[in-house]
Amino acid sequence: MRRLLVSTVLLLAATMPATQADDLRLPLKKDSVRFAVIGDTGTGDSHQRDVAHQLDAWRQKFPFTFVVMMGDNLYGGDSPKDYQREFEVPYKTLLDGGVKFYASLGNHDNPNERLYKPFNMNGERYYSFKPERASVRFFALDSNYIDDKQLDWLDQQLAESGSDWKICFFHHPPYSSGETHGSAVLQREKLEPMFVKHGVNVVLSGHEHFYERIKPQKGIQYFILGNSAKVRRGDLLKTDLTEKGWDQGYSFMLVEIAGDDLYFQTISDRATTIDGGVIHRVGKTEPTPGRSAQPVQPGPAPKPPVKP
Repeated sequence: MRRLLVSTVLLLAATMPATQADDLRLPLKKDSVRFAVIGDTGTGDSHQRDVAHQLDAWRQKFPFTFVVMMGDNLYGGDSPKDYQREFEVPYKTLLDGGVKFYASLGNHDNPNERLYKPFNMNGERYYSFKPERASVRFFALDSNYIDDKQLDWLDQQLAESGSDWKICFFHHPPYSSGETHGSAVLQREKLEPMFVKHGVNVVLSGHEHFYERIKPQKGIQYFILGNSAKVRRGDLLKTDLTEKGWDQGYSFMLVEIAGDDLYFQTISDRATTIDGGVIHRVGKTEPTPGRSAQPVQPGPAPKPPVKP
């Protein structure tokens, strides 16, 4: 069986210090897929609003068309007032500008959030979507309840996708260096074999209130971004899993997919760049028995867009 493979990430920490503000490092290539990533957002407080403000500001430089949400979209309740205070008001400018949000469910979320139209879940706990004219498909999962029905659905969806890029997003991180939660081993045992089987390229999650880019596992690039409204300072332990991590503030991520390259830039609520790089998709190769079907190789360095 032929599989889509990923090579990965060039670490740019040395050239992208956290003190450097307002510097877009994504290439803005023609016809690329552009989106943002946020996680654990539903506080309705000033920290959520600060990140929302930065999303508005950076969209002027990087016109993304949709946002994926890693769960814990609403903390403390799900009344109409909660939806307004914790979603509609902070992201009003983006919503008015036509940006679509795609949510997944966290452990603090009521499953009825799937019925809320602006979350674009279409009444389902798990679902997939594909941007127009792009060979990219996203798979939103419910990592709270991974039953056989969901696994059968995912197996079929991944098998039939036909997309070059397959990106899964959900709440609980299969790999994590967090002291409070750590790796969601149960979810990993259920999901990772299917990710490898079908050539999933990237997995996005939240739950931990920090940012972490995991060293590629079995050729799959894992990100944690659960600090878009909450942060747990000092919770990121030093482990062999971490390629880059940050637990000192709030952040979001901008992503651009162009051909076989996925560029990313993680930005704080103070407009400083925390991390960035590129994931290179190797292409179609035959799997090697007894080894990961997704070998990792260095990716090319992204070049900043040319200023007019």
